[in-house]
Amino acid sequence: MNTITKRDLVQRISETTGVQQQKAKEVIQQFLDAIIQELAAGNRLEFRDFGVFEPKSKAARMARNPRTGDRIAVPQKVTVKFKSGRMMKEKLQPEAAEDSPESPESPSALS
Repeated sequence: MNTITKRDLVQRISETTGVQQQKAKEVIQQFLDAIIQELAAGNRLEFRDFGVFEPKSKAARMARNPRTGDRIAVPQKVTVKFKSGRMMKEKLQPEAAEDSPESPESPSALS
């Protein structure tokens, strides 16, 4: 498994679209900034077939320091939940998509 950076994506998009790397970088950064801004505002972002980003609030709770055993208060925080969309699921699990009953190639879908 490789780690792909934003720079790698900029280079790939620049090569495939013929756009200068600086322009591609600006567009990608604006896109990422817009996602962050919408999530910070409490909005849910849905990209069809890709997935859904949704801010989730985690309640404040009492935890225990494993080193000392002391109880400590953990404040409320907001995290981001991501649920992958249909196309992403199919790309990540291609063999599962072929065996599913919804698949037009499967015998059960034809009957």
